[in-house]
Amino acid sequence: MSACVPTRATDPSDSNPTRRVHPPHSPPPTPPRRFRIAGADVSASIAVFLIALPLSLGIALATGAPLQAGLVAAAVGGIVAGRLGGSPLQVSGPAAGLTVVTADLIHRYGWRTTCAITVLAGVVQLGLGCLRVARTALAVSPAIVHGMLAGIGVTIAVAQLHIVLGGTPQSSVLDNLRGLPAQLARLQPAAVSVSVLTLALLLLWPRVPGRAGQLLRRIPAALVAVAGATAAASFAGLTLPKVDLPSWSSHALAGLPEGPVLGLAAAVLTTTLVCSVQSLLGAVAVDKLVAGRPDLISGAPGSGRGARVGRSDLNRELLGQGAANIVSGTLGGLPVAGVAVRSSANVQAGAVSRNSTVLHGVLVVIAALLMVPVLEFIPLASLAALVMAVGIQMVSLHHIRTVTRHREVPVYAVTTLGVVLFGVLEGVTLGVAVAVGVALHRLTRTRITHHEREGVHHVHVRGQLTFLAVPRLSRALHLIPHGADAVVELDGSFMDHAAYESLQDWQKTHTAQGGSVELTGRRPGTRIAEPSDSTHCRCRPWTPWRNHQCERPYTPSAAGHPGASGEPCAAQGPSAGRESSGHELARGISAFQRNTAPIVRGELARLAREGQQPDQLFLTCADSRLVTSMITSSGPGDLFVVRNVGNLVPLPGEESGDDSVAAAIEYAVDVLKVRSITVCGHSGCGAMQALLTSEPGGTRTPLQRWLRHGLPSLERMADDTRPWARLAGRAPADAVEQLCLTNVVQQLEHLSAHESVVRALREGELELHGMYFHVGEAQAYLLTGAAGDGLFDHVEAAADLPA
Repeated sequence: MSACVPTRATDPSDSNPTRRVHPPHSPPPTPPRRFRIAGADVSASIAVFLIALPLSLGIALATGAPLQAGLVAAAVGGIVAGRLGGSPLQVSGPAAGLTVVTADLIHRYGWRTTCAITVLAGVVQLGLGCLRVARTALAVSPAIVHGMLAGIGVTIAVAQLHIVLGGTPQSSVLDNLRGLPAQLARLQPAAVSVSVLTLALLLLWPRVPGRAGQLLRRIPAALVAVAGATAAASFAGLTLPKVDLPSWSSHALAGLPEGPVLGLAAAVLTTTLVCSVQSLLGAVAVDKLVAGRPDLISGAPGSGRGARVGRSDLNRELLGQGAANIVSGTLGGLPVAGVAVRSSANVQAGAVSRNSTVLHGVLVVIAALLMVPVLEFIPLASLAALVMAVGIQMVSLHHIRTVTRHREVPVYAVTTLGVVLFGVLEGVTLGVAVAVGVALHRLTRTRITHHEREGVHHVHVRGQLTFLAVPRLSRALHLIPHGADAVVELDGSFMDHAAYESLQDWQKTHTAQGGSVELTGRRPGTRIAEPSDSTHCRCRPWTPWRNHQCERPYTPSAAGHPGASGEPCAAQGPSAGRESSGHELARGISAFQRNTAPIVRGELARLAREGQQPDQLFLTCADSRLVTSMITSSGPGDLFVVRNVGNLVPLPGEESGDDSVAAAIEYAVDVLKVRSITVCGHSGCGAMQALLTSEPGGTRTPLQRWLRHGLPSLERMADDTRPWARLAGRAPADAVEQLCLTNVVQQLEHLSAHESVVRALREGELELHGMYFHVGEAQAYLLTGAAGDGLFDHVEAAADLPA
């Protein structure tokens, strides 16, 4: 029987575990290490505490729960979930995503039963954590999760709008919308003014300019907004409903659940679902934020940042969240989940361990016990405005653009409307149903066409090839006459067993009757080896994810021959390599004419009519591994490319200049009017290696004469008075990489000496950029700030946190 509690191995020969025997002739044992909290964790915990305090009160107000319940959940989430959870830097507490669920439970069953439901939800989370199903929960479509959060955000914003206007919200969104006209007719000016001031401070505080703004922005905007509105209301003497924290002796704890069994079961399921999904997605998002901090990834002793922070253990995180919900519900607190805003602030404030999360919970306990008189000055309208802003932010434009790009708008829209109109569990259920329908529709939407061109019959399959499409595929294949040449193009990423056998059987029959069959695919893995084809290479065209490969498909008859089992054709010998190279060139051109030319023909025809109008001059190395269009996501007409050995830009002048590169620069700047010039170096550059190993004197070959233009880069690297070019997050791997980085900076200086570049820079019509591409890591770095600083920062997608 397995248990969820980790066990510690003991030595069976040790009858007294508490006794420590000191072996003879050995150094004395080191004393136990003291428990220490890093200064970075202390400062981060204070920043998180200042955010958590007003938000916890605001979320409790929005749910209709006792205001102490928000403080209890914040303290328990920080201490229990922070200590036991699997995501060290994630901060847990009362979350805005649980507001609608909790408010509905309080309205239906009362507060004490809601606490009991929270306890039961924690028990279910413990069971799910023991079953290790946390990764399975991430299989939920992001469109459903984003739609659920958007629906909850709309519900929160509409409800809190009534409090902002000086009224009381109703139990449903539709009732709140219907009551808005009447509420606007009797709005309270004092409540509106406090709410507007809160929202203005919340919006403008992060945008305070200048050096003073950099210091002021360290204070959380939520705290500034609530404190500023509270101070203004107190000085103005406004009469408003304010925070009322009764004595802790009268605080209501959890009671036995009362209500219909099915209703309670649905409530527990809904609470478990929302808490778990939000916490797990938050843990994944925190991992992305941690990945952006090299000090946490490497854990280098010299970094001063403590030990390495590993990836989140999602099953342990589920166990920690379950324990926190059990404790919070028992003590009369709100449900607990991972909170995006606080977690992001924790990482950005420099936290290095889970101590920051635990310490923030301790600070909440201290505030709840000692700061009650201060908290009771806060107007409820200010807290409502704060929570309304959080609800609006949950409807993320970034999420909407993402689901639009992935064609999942119906799933997102149905989930959002379902949550708004019917509830969280009902909305998520509707979203799952629509997501399944969309997936089945995409799976069965296969288009098969047949046409004849120049005596060759082409069958084009667009979409996934499953057993549902086999009848249509058979009809199209039987339109091809016996003995005819045929090309079957599979434009999809999946083929099931039924479709594979049907296609292979037809291929064998058609080949036996004297015909020829060529099976191609635009994506890797869709080509089927022809049984009779064992004597020549089968080359797959290049795609953005897999470089061009020329391999011989493995067949039993090909065993023992050069090139079998995917061995490159060049292994057949020098003469065969020359023959296969020409054959490969012709085959590649044929693949272009067949697959790519029909797609780009219209764009190239336009460029032929209008002429080239590129925006950039891209000057890079002639290395075959640098595919400029791939690493810049550019197409025809976007880049004016100059390639040479070592991406060198010779200085202008009679002796040291080079007319070829200078002519390209002049043409690009003066004729094509490019807006930017990029000098791109790369890892493992052979020219830089030759520079490092070159010896003075000797025969001057053309290559050595050309590489003299790189000697200033060598001199720059050896100059201790200049800052070294470097990569953000790590040191250069070796001297070659150091020279590659230095060379980019030096060639930018050479570029700035050309007359046409000087003129364009002076007129503000041109920008210069430095770039470094690490081939093995497929990672691009851009030169940031001034070129003299020499700092190359990596380019990646920004981490995204769920609301």
